[in-house]
Amino acid sequence: MLLAIDIGNTEITLGVFGGEELRATWHIATVINRRADEYASLLLNLLQNQGLDKAEIKDAALCSVVPPLMTTFSELLRRYFRVEPLVVGVGVKTGVSIRMDNPREVGADRIVNAAAAHHLYGGPVIIIDLGTATTFDVVSKEGDYIGGVIAPGIAMGAEALSTRTAVLPRVELVPPKRTIGSNTIAAIQSGLVFGYTALIEGVVARLQKELGEKAKVVATGGYAELMAQETKIIGAVNLDLTLIGLRLIYLMNQP
Repeated sequence: MLLAIDIGNTEITLGVFGGEELRATWHIATVINRRADEYASLLLNLLQNQGLDKAEIKDAALCSVVPPLMTTFSELLRRYFRVEPLVVGVGVKTGVSIRMDNPREVGADRIVNAAAAHHLYGGPVIIIDLGTATTFDVVSKEGDYIGGVIAPGIAMGAEALSTRTAVLPRVELVPPKRTIGSNTIAAIQSGLVFGYTALIEGVVARLQKELGEKAKVVATGGYAELMAQETKIIGAVNLDLTLIGLRLIYLMNQP
């Protein structure tokens, strides 16, 4: 079985593949100073609870936007699973040509998503990753990564309102019944949920116009389902997109 690990700024997503089947997925908080042994304890318990034997994990692939944890998880995999992981980065085949001014600036997770989205949906395709940041990645018909957009994430916006103001509270990120908020909580929810809906629709419209052709729009990340309920511009939601991409790239790099 293959263990796929996506290390993000806020959470770490893990998945176990048996062939093409994604047999289990988990999400744990990203804690930058947590040691390899601590993460190993968490992971071994998760595997056990799912009825999976660690001895069945024969391969691993990971991508990370948190460099220190790349080392931590590589150590974990070597010590506890006797596996040398494939780390997505320079020199790894991804099947994606990066047409950017500086290709090294593009996060590994975004390239992994591009590989998965083009494989699953064809091109052109726009990937919206609704996580810590809200990112838009554009993949051409040929499968090239041609650029994107980065905006603050919806949870980041909610946190800024509550921490940078004297009286505004934290709110649950759910859509209110009406756009015109009749109280402070509803007004904040409207601004966040409907404001980000307008952001998504506006940015996608501009990207489609610049592309000059209709692109499939795929959403992933922790807030993908929430935002997909608010706009018809999102054509598909795939919460496992990065894990699927990691498996594809792992297979590309086998002898």
